Amino acid sequence: MSTHAEIKRVTVPQLRACKGQRKIAALTAHNFSTARIIDEYLDFILIGDSTAMVAYGLPNTLSITLEQIAQHTAAVVRATKHACIVADMPFGTYQESLEQAFRNAAYLVSHGADAVKLEGGAVMAPTIEFLVARGIPVLAHVGLMPQYVNTMGGYLAQGKTPDAAARILGDAKAHEQAGAFGVVLEGVAEALGTEITEQLSIPTIGIGASVSCDGQILVTEDMLGLSGERVPKFVKRYANLEESMRSAVQRYADEVRASKFPEPQHCFAVKRS
Repeated sequence: MSTHAEIKRVTVPQLRACKGQRKIAALTAHNFSTARIIDEYLDFILIGDSTAMVAYGLPNTLSITLEQIAQHTAAVVRATKHACIVADMPFGTYQESLEQAFRNAAYLVSHGADAVKLEGGAVMAPTIEFLVARGIPVLAHVGLMPQYVNTMGGYLAQGKTPDAAARILGDAKAHEQAGAFGVVLEGVAEALGTEITEQLSIPTIGIGASVSCDGQILVTEDMLGLSGERVPKFVKRYANLEESMRSAVQRYADEVRASKFPEPQHCFAVKRS
């Protein structure tokens, strides 16, 4: 009989209980290898619609499909044991009706997601309430919303004027009242991020918001230096894995061409004198 203690995933209620107790650390993942490495250090992992850009090279998040997010979610679930798993709902999969939103959110849950994330202002509060009442936890997302890139005119910081700040604060409060367990604040003025965090009873997860937020999330490729030279202002690079990978691949290619790899220890049934 095994004596090892069972590793239990972080739950949505545990994430919510972090408010005022400790900070929440989160990153994105879209493949088995990355998720396996980052799992033990994080409270939740997001299968973001940013997968469209970092995994498929698409210009924005708008064209990734529900089926693609579901398959990436399943891969991340298989790789992990600890972190809560949150899946992004792609553009066009929840805005049409409450029934559409539930059907597609349930599809992501069936692939292993513990919760879903959706973008939008107060207009999405009824959708959040509908999903939560039917057993699907929801992480809201306000401020700079990549799925609204066309109406916002680009990836522009939000909440810089009193009216804009008041609107985003109202959005966050509406989502809290609707039953969201947390709110992602992206690309908002620092003072606004602090104010929303102070006024909500649920955790705020910052990405380009404020250090006062109850937690932080980044796109993993950005913080590891795997997304090219241009990164958002709010990203801190904790490594330069692109440089390391280039160096390793160059060494490999050089050794192959010089017949230095494989060596005898990398081969089978090598006769030795």
